[in-house]
Amino acid sequence: MTEAANMAAEAAVRVSEAPLEPELEAELGRGPPEAELDLEGEDLVLDEVDVHIQANLEDALVQEALKTGVDLRQYSKQVELELQEVERASIRDYIKESENIASLHNQITACDAILERMEQMLSAFQCDLSSISSEIRTLQEQSVAMNLRLKNRRAVRRQLGQLLDELVVPAAMISTILEAPVTEPEFLEQLQELNGKINSVKEQAFRETVACADVQHVLEKLKIKAVTKIREFVLQKIYSFRKPMTNYQIPQNALLKYRFFYQFLLGNERVVAQELREQYVDTMSKIYLSYFKSYTSRLMKIQYEEVAEKDDLMGVEDTAKKGFFSKPSLKNRNTVFTLGNRGSVIGAAELEGPIIVPHAAQKSDVRYPFESLFRSQHYALLDNSCREYLFLCDFFMVTGPSAQDLFNAVMGKTLAMFLKHMEAYVCDCYDSIAVFLCIHIVLRFKAIMAKRNIPAVDKYWDTLLEILWPRFEHILELNIQSIQSTDPQKLGFLDTRPHYITRRYAEFSSAIVSINQTFPNEKTHALLGQLQVEVENFVLRVAAEFSSRKEQLIFLINNYDMMLGVLMERAVEESKEVEGFQQLLSARTQEFIEEILSPPFGGMIAFVKEAEALLEKGQLERLRGEEARVTQLARGFSSTWKASVESLSQDVMRSFSNFKNGTGIIQGALTQLIQYYHRFHKVLAQPPLRSLPARAELINIHHLMVELKKHKPNF
Repeated sequence: MTEAANMAAEAAVRVSEAPLEPELEAELGRGPPEAELDLEGEDLVLDEVDVHIQANLEDALVQEALKTGVDLRQYSKQVELELQEVERASIRDYIKESENIASLHNQITACDAILERMEQMLSAFQCDLSSISSEIRTLQEQSVAMNLRLKNRRAVRRQLGQLLDELVVPAAMISTILEAPVTEPEFLEQLQELNGKINSVKEQAFRETVACADVQHVLEKLKIKAVTKIREFVLQKIYSFRKPMTNYQIPQNALLKYRFFYQFLLGNERVVAQELREQYVDTMSKIYLSYFKSYTSRLMKIQYEEVAEKDDLMGVEDTAKKGFFSKPSLKNRNTVFTLGNRGSVIGAAELEGPIIVPHAAQKSDVRYPFESLFRSQHYALLDNSCREYLFLCDFFMVTGPSAQDLFNAVMGKTLAMFLKHMEAYVCDCYDSIAVFLCIHIVLRFKAIMAKRNIPAVDKYWDTLLEILWPRFEHILELNIQSIQSTDPQKLGFLDTRPHYITRRYAEFSSAIVSINQTFPNEKTHALLGQLQVEVENFVLRVAAEFSSRKEQLIFLINNYDMMLGVLMERAVEESKEVEGFQQLLSARTQEFIEEILSPPFGGMIAFVKEAEALLEKGQLERLRGEEARVTQLARGFSSTWKASVESLSQDVMRSFSNFKNGTGIIQGALTQLIQYYHRFHKVLAQPPLRSLPARAELINIHHLMVELKKHKPNF
């Protein structure tokens, strides 16, 4: 390090002793004499010299020297001395810092060595990175190849594993199928797996898989064992149906838990499946037939003893005599035509209510009409048919026509027995209300089964309606004929009160209309319309038997009012029957009012009508000769109207059994009387009669109205 410092000092001394450069001397003004300048040289250009001089003149030191007037040569020497002094000071500083400079030199040299080694290391690292990059590419290629091989192996393993799972028969399956009871959940689970393996082996055998031959005989033996155990179990359940007093719904529900058994048999042993199906159909067919046959016969024993017969018709007289050998008729024939509480059988509460228990009814000595027995019988049929149809579809896996055929095989004999029973009963039935209620029970039961989406018994319902409708029409026609053939002269003593035949009609018509409201039927409306026409003709025929028109009108009004009242009470007010009788009653009432006003006030009424006719024709002058008649009418009315009105009111109230109707007729008569008297006033106000003294004797209209209100009956 000392040697380096000495070398640096020597170099600095040499620099200080060296003469100044010619350029520096020329710049300080100590250059060669002017005679030596080559003014014509090509290297000097006057323009450049000017620029150089101009630049020196702009220097701050030069400008300061020029301003102070200093001699440039002297100033140049001074500057040179200062520079030399600065140079020597700098050399001394270098010499003083020589050790540090040497140390810096050594450090720089060491740094160069370190940097060189780092460069070598980085170069080696770069080479290593290049080799690692190639290795990574190699590994990536190997990874892609391994992934592809793994994917292929997994695909092979999945297919091969699935094939092995389908073909391999585990020991647990063998032991369960051979030893476990069929009711155990493990047996059902292993049976499902066995079924899957059998199907898989069939499929693989079709593909000519060699491995199938190794397990096919094992699966065949297991299938035979499973079929044997299932057959014994299902047959045992079917045979349990045959035990007396057995609730067959319990073993049916038990079979539904093992519906897969039949599916297994159907897929692997159709002969056994067909055997079990036939055994079930044969057993249940006999059970249903026996049950419903016994139930029907016991139901018929609790029917009312008194039933309608062929002579219990609407037009038959109560006084009609029977033959010696004829059966006793109903104590009251009117009950045949009255609905009463019988309509509740089609109400929501009773329609789907509990069925009748015959032995309980016999024990308590309760009797029922036929429609109640019919409802109980067919609701039991409906309930069992729905349950049986659903069981057949669920357990035997049938739908559509196949399900219908299987259901017919089970329930066909029972339905045929029902139809035979209904045909036998209906052909001798004359209770039209019972038959009509049965029709509506069938319509409602048919709607219930449609709502449950069970079409099993639709054909039976239609056949049943084909039996009931013609019978109902036939009974109605018999009643119509009985009314047509009724002779009023053979009815015995007649009075103006409502006739019992019209009451029968009113009760019957209101019953049919009220029942028919929910399921309207045009055929029923047509028959009722025909019956109504015959009843109206009958009423007119009976009325003709009375000698006076007044009695005829009283009879007609009483009968029309009674029929209208019954119809409005039981049926809809907007029905055709109600509308027709309202028109008839209104017309006959108006005619009767004119009839009862005629005896006491007929003269005044006739005069008013004649005078109004002349007024319309413009012939009022013809009234001038009627002064005496008018005077007599006016004075006669004033003196007798109170007694006449009182007599009229009493006569009306005696003539009509319905007080409300009598009151309405009295009000109508008084109103009509006021209108006639008011018209009488108007006629007397015309010019030909205006000056009559009798006008002063006329009663004031308002006074007359007040007086007539006193005769209004109050109930």
